[in-house]
Amino acid sequence: MKKRGASLARETLFSVQDLHVTTETREILHGVSVEVKAGETVVLLGPNGAGKSTLASAVMGAPGLKVTSGKMMFDGTDITEMPVDERARAGIFMAWQAPVEIPGVNVSEVLLAVGECVPGYRQLLATYTKTLELSPFILQRELNVGLSGGEKKKLEILQMMALAPKLAILDETDSGLDVDAARTVSRAVRDYQKEQGTALLIVTHNARILQELTVDKVYVLVDGKVAKTGDGKLIEKIEKDGFSGMKLVMEDTSEEEG
Repeated sequence: MKKRGASLARETLFSVQDLHVTTETREILHGVSVEVKAGETVVLLGPNGAGKSTLASAVMGAPGLKVTSGKMMFDGTDITEMPVDERARAGIFMAWQAPVEIPGVNVSEVLLAVGECVPGYRQLLATYTKTLELSPFILQRELNVGLSGGEKKKLEILQMMALAPKLAILDETDSGLDVDAARTVSRAVRDYQKEQGTALLIVTHNARILQELTVDKVYVLVDGKVAKTGDGKLIEKIEKDGFSGMKLVMEDTSEEEG
């Protein structure tokens, strides 16, 4: 994993401000604030059950989640109540942790609907497919049907590259990838980001997907709250020491406040 040195100031592209999110039974996020600037790579870390995927899903407007307070701003617009399809059209993409199989929908039909009129688009798809080390025949398959876990995750990244969003949220993309595939995806995302300038919000609990990327900022979520922020060095510290120390800090703080 690489670190970024001093860089030119960037404008804020996306921000979550004091966000509280609930399911039907309980509150999952308790006042989370996160900022992603244009072209940045921002990483969201935390132990299982910390609320990382809930935050990612809330950004995309997934059903079953309710924002009870706080707001989300994207490219100068409040998207807190915006429908999912409008968020996508505004330039937000999400690679889901568990891609859904959609029988009867051809991969190429989905991707060509995005940019069929763009000169050289078919060749671009072929290039991206090769970069991700996917079989060209995957474009003729039904979307995610009969694919391995790794193929599904790579196909999500292929869709991201084809759509060219302003902000891409990658939720546990490396969870279905072996070591070599994770390296391939990491390099492909790195090169794509350099080419397109897409901002990345990466949800993960290990650093495999980050090995070729330059990380600008890290947020650590514990028990639905931001416990710590930092740069790429924070990832190395967590890989060494784990999250237990951060849990203790939060528990001690809550006891003092009570």
